[in-house]
Amino acid sequence: HTLWFRGGFPNAFLAPNDNLWKQWLDNFIKTYLERDLPILGLNIGIRTLRNLWTMIALSHGSVINYSNFSRSLDLHLATIKKYLDFLENAFLVRQLQPYYPNIKKRIVKSPKIYVRDTGILHNLLNIDTEEALEGNPMKGNSWEGFVIEQILQITGSDYQPYFYRTHQGAECDLVLIKSSKPVFAIEIKYASAPKLTKGNIIAFEDIGAEYNFVITPDTEEYPIAKNIKVCSLKSFLKKYVG
Repeated sequence: HTLWFRGGFPNAFLAPNDNLWKQWLDNFIKTYLERDLPILGLNIGIRTLRNLWTMIALSHGSVINYSNFSRSLDLHLATIKKYLDFLENAFLVRQLQPYYPNIKKRIVKSPKIYVRDTGILHNLLNIDTEEALEGNPMKGNSWEGFVIEQILQITGSDYQPYFYRTHQGAECDLVLIKSSKPVFAIEIKYASAPKLTKGNIIAFEDIGAEYNFVITPDTEEYPIAKNIKVCSLKSFLKKYVG
């Protein structure tokens, strides 16, 4: 839980207390905004950049609504897309693309966006303690992004990652593709006794992956439906992709 809350930067993760954790991240974000990103070639006002980053944090785990970004920041859609691509290339955000299996369904076409380090995410959302995270409405989205990053750190370039969502409400958080075939379909739930929605079950059927999982923070492995297993993140990383 500490890794999820504090993020993966060693100085943040190992800080003696939450105040020093917050202070380090405040300084890190300030330095990145004022010095590092401009040096990398991102020519954008510091206030606009901070607002953009905060908007990304508020959209973490959601499909990007480019029009909202454009309206709120008073920037053209093409400019927003360029800035998001830049931040992705700087390893600060992840844009997870939608998966299109060969089925005749209306698929959501925009990517989902995540702040890659959950420590930075929590700092931008002013979540200062693990207790505050427990009570925050963004908790589930934060957990989803954390799980995706942990899995993709291990799988590397072995799999291509996507998400799946149709306009009819079928959805799956992570689809891992190898040689054009879906190997893992993964739904991520912050619950010790997760329940599948009708949309989850339809998504698993649509995708037709070799293995279907529901990943939780801490649950013994068990089948929840035909060909669908529930397991903890630790167990999944160790047994299936480690």
